[in-house]
Amino acid sequence: MKTTMQRFSDKTVIVTGGGGGIGGATCRRFAREGARVAVLDLNLDAARQTAQDITAAGATAMPFKCDIANRADVDAAIDAVESDLGAIDILVNNAGWDVFRPFTDTSPQQWDKLIAINLIGALHMHHAVLPGMVERKAGRIVNIASDAARVGSSGEAVYAACKGGIVAFSKTIAREHARHGITVNVVCPGPTDTALFADYKEGAGDPEKLVKAFTRSIPLGRIGQPQDLPGAILFFASDDAAYATGQVLSISGGLTMCG
Repeated sequence: MKTTMQRFSDKTVIVTGGGGGIGGATCRRFAREGARVAVLDLNLDAARQTAQDITAAGATAMPFKCDIANRADVDAAIDAVESDLGAIDILVNNAGWDVFRPFTDTSPQQWDKLIAINLIGALHMHHAVLPGMVERKAGRIVNIASDAARVGSSGEAVYAACKGGIVAFSKTIAREHARHGITVNVVCPGPTDTALFADYKEGAGDPEKLVKAFTRSIPLGRIGQPQDLPGAILFFASDDAAYATGQVLSISGGLTMCG
């Protein structure tokens, strides 16, 4: 897993949801570029698989079970990462969950879970990691939101609200911590071929028709793949983006074009 470009040598990065599609692809890319990767996931087996793939290729990664909606779980995971891999240089908040149905068909219990994972979970991660970054006067945070936050998405009202909250929160934290040498930026995927998108297709009733409709509406003519996201994520995490903070970038094949 060696490469001539080692932008993240001697850096420790946390990726939440690191056992999934986008998270796993991001972990592997960070490892190829020299980072020590902490793979956080509620599904420990999935986190282990990502970490095993990385270590088998000669790079450094460790799996950690973490429910980001549980603050005690987050604190324990952060302590373990710092003990095993060192101080955290980069945080990628990627973990998420959705339920696909019209808002009036959802329940308050579902709202609670959506908000706990997609909004509160990211707040927990920031609150646990930022003090160390402030003390060291350095850090990169990349939050994975969604184009649903920028333009809305039928059947994802509460999810979109959470991701819109992540965009606003990121901009505020970017302002608060710029003086500490910390940057905070947001990547917004469009439709991407992950387990979450598979659930979305099933919820639509006619998955094939849905995919065809999305594909027709995407200027680049295809559904995104997990490997389409790490380039933008690693850019914001790198010194190449040292003068970028509070920014939002859509990676959606042109489905949305937001100024």
